[in-house]
Amino acid sequence: MICFKVCRRLPLFKKRFYDVKISYSQFKNVDSFKLSSDEDKKHAALYVHWPYCRKRCPYCNFNKYINEDVNEERMKNCLTKELDTLLEKSCINKLTTVFFGGGTPSLASPDTVKAVIDRAKSHGNLDQDAEITIEVNPTDIEAKKLRAFKDAGVNRISVGLQCLNQNDLVFLGRDHTVEEGLRCLSEAKSLLPGRVSVDLIFGRPQQTKETWKQELKQLLSVCDNHISLYQLTPERGTTLYKQIQEQNVLLPSTEEMADLYKIAVEYLHSNGYEHYEVSNFAKEASYSHHNLIYWTGGEYIGIGPGAHGRLWMYNADEKRYVREARTQTLEPPNWMAEVEKYGHATRRIIKQNTHDRAIELLMTSLRTKWGLSNQVWRKVYPVGLFQLYGSSETINFLQSADFLKLDKRGLRATEKGIAVLDSLIVELVSILNQNSTSSK
Repeated sequence: MICFKVCRRLPLFKKRFYDVKISYSQFKNVDSFKLSSDEDKKHAALYVHWPYCRKRCPYCNFNKYINEDVNEERMKNCLTKELDTLLEKSCINKLTTVFFGGGTPSLASPDTVKAVIDRAKSHGNLDQDAEITIEVNPTDIEAKKLRAFKDAGVNRISVGLQCLNQNDLVFLGRDHTVEEGLRCLSEAKSLLPGRVSVDLIFGRPQQTKETWKQELKQLLSVCDNHISLYQLTPERGTTLYKQIQEQNVLLPSTEEMADLYKIAVEYLHSNGYEHYEVSNFAKEASYSHHNLIYWTGGEYIGIGPGAHGRLWMYNADEKRYVREARTQTLEPPNWMAEVEKYGHATRRIIKQNTHDRAIELLMTSLRTKWGLSNQVWRKVYPVGLFQLYGSSETINFLQSADFLKLDKRGLRATEKGIAVLDSLIVELVSILNQNSTSSK
């Protein structure tokens, strides 16, 4: 019997990558199987991690630090130096998008943001019209920096509104008010119309279906063309997790969470928003092109403390390029010292074989409405999707129950399936593991 649950938020590469932990098997003769084209290896997105925050939010487990005395000149120099080094050591000859995340990247100065963007253009061949996003905490202080960020080269803004209820903002530990959030959103829309995203958290204590509907209605009266919707999830090590363990805070039940998610999906769809990814909705195809690179198994460079990357790097011992999962040193002082000494601060490197990449591709591509195409899959894995899954009784059942679609286009989750994606991934990866084991 398959147990389904609501697919929860998967924080994109800021701290961890997986919601489902899988034991990897090794694929036979993987090193001799060359699938990705040379061109695929040469283009990459750029993720820039700014680790500092003004305060700790009780639900957040990302890599962040509270420091009111940041040596920003040193940080700026280290970010650009690390970018230079990773570009030089990889086979990347073109950056396609830039995303400033955190932490709270809107605490950085526009000069620092501009320095990274300019270096991405001069050393990474970043196009003049490439998507460049910054996450913004919507206080009045940071809202006043939006025009300067635009002048620095930013052309897309993600506003961390989180909710439109003042009591809930206090509970979430946010340092902005509802009014400040709305002013910041209005300013962002006036500067970059059609290129503003809003983050919203659901599943808050005492949140009801009716109050959620009213909040969504209010949001749509003020937002732009993109909405990211995240379920409040108690992550181990956070204040929220401790509060729940001590029974001081009660979140909605799994069934209530599912109802809140369904209400949002249906309401946004009825108002012209395309549900193009588990947590993301867009009007007029205003997708996050940077995140689409993650979700389609593309290459990306991560710079800054704790940043993650996936890219082909030259291995001197093996005298060839190897696809690596890279994690930068977490702590800002140590990260800066290592960058200054070595040119980069990569703390952990994991060589990825075909099986590793196939698992990641399943976990990310199926988050989107388009799913996983046969063409993309065959760039990574030697066995086709039909050959791998077509004869599986489990997959056939999931298709008949309208959770999955497997056809000549590829493999994708239905709207019904996206709501329970974690459980579908477990089944798909299990079959993949069995295939790799039997191929040994």
